[in-house]
Amino acid sequence: MTPEEEIDPAKALLNRMRKLAEERGEVRIDAARMARVQQRKSARNAGTKPAPSVPGTAGRDPRAIGEVIGRLSKSRGWGTQVAVGSVLGRWSEIVGEEIAAHCKPESFEDTVVVVRCDSTSWATQLRLLSHELLKRFDAELGTGIVTVIRVLGPNAPSWRHGRRSVTGRGPRDTYG
Repeated sequence: MTPEEEIDPAKALLNRMRKLAEERGEVRIDAARMARVQQRKSARNAGTKPAPSVPGTAGRDPRAIGEVIGRLSKSRGWGTQVAVGSVLGRWSEIVGEEIAAHCKPESFEDTVVVVRCDSTSWATQLRLLSHELLKRFDAELGTGIVTVIRVLGPNAPSWRHGRRSVTGRGPRDTYG
């Protein structure tokens, strides 16, 4: 805390609230702009025609839906949930149709995508391509959304029947 904030905690609180509002993307209205808004409002109430509005000053101009949704998700703290939906929902678009046909995302937590492949050969291929896929994720979704791709092979059936089993028996290769 600065010495000024220690003396005036109300001013410190006001500055913190202003900073939070800026992070949410809200625009601060200066006194001159507020006077114009009040003038239009009083003219409207008096029945006279207000002065013509200047685009971008009244705050009533239409905005792009992407901008509105972006501000909403940022203000509500939904950034990670939107990123999860983007990775899982746009998987085939980002990685390509051929890879998407053989490798499906299972989960996405803490910048780690877990992918299950339908064969061991596709799992090996995806491990080799993971660096290139991370570059695609950075380009499509933003840097740092996906940092690790954990590749899993296919699920194989259990060869255990009964209560006892011998270790090291069963198929010598995975399916696929």
